[in-house]
Amino acid sequence: MKLISWNLNGVRAVAKKGLIEKIYAMNPDIIGFQETKAQDDQVREALFGINGYHLYSNSAEKKGYSGTAILSKKKALSTVKGIGIEEFDNEGRVLTCEFDTFYFVTVYVPNSGGQLLRLEYRTKWDKAFLEFLKKLELKKPVIICGDFNVAHKAIDLKNPKSNYNKSAGYMQVEIDGMDNFINAGF
Repeated sequence: MKLISWNLNGVRAVAKKGLIEKIYAMNPDIIGFQETKAQDDQVREALFGINGYHLYSNSAEKKGYSGTAILSKKKALSTVKGIGIEEFDNEGRVLTCEFDTFYFVTVYVPNSGGQLLRLEYRTKWDKAFLEFLKKLELKKPVIICGDFNVAHKAIDLKNPKSNYNKSAGYMQVEIDGMDNFINAGF
């Protein structure tokens, strides 16, 4: 099975640059998109004409912001938008498709921001997202793809020493959050 994750940074912009042709060339069974930056109808329009795939999307309430989508050759048994917590579900950051033997989750984790104004929000979000994943895992295996907005190890940054505990994505609490996902078996 071929699974792909792609942070689009705007599905409409990438669609103008041959997105559908690139998908056909890669030929994934399932592809998870992050940062679609489009409403559900705009995602459908950007991917209009793609054959052989079922499309699922979760857009943010705020237009042109965040958003996730999944294309799969096989129709999902069910889909879940978000993680079931209103505080975290208005930005379209999580989309889950259930298949016969697993769940496929695409995620666009919140960024803490340049001034770290959303660091506390992001910390709570990481915890709630992990709890959501563990509940899914009680039923069947979970495959997660996405943009976790974290530089987990020093090798992930050009200047790790000068950025450590000063920059969004490289705060110790964010690194700990990623460690929690890994330590939980993901």
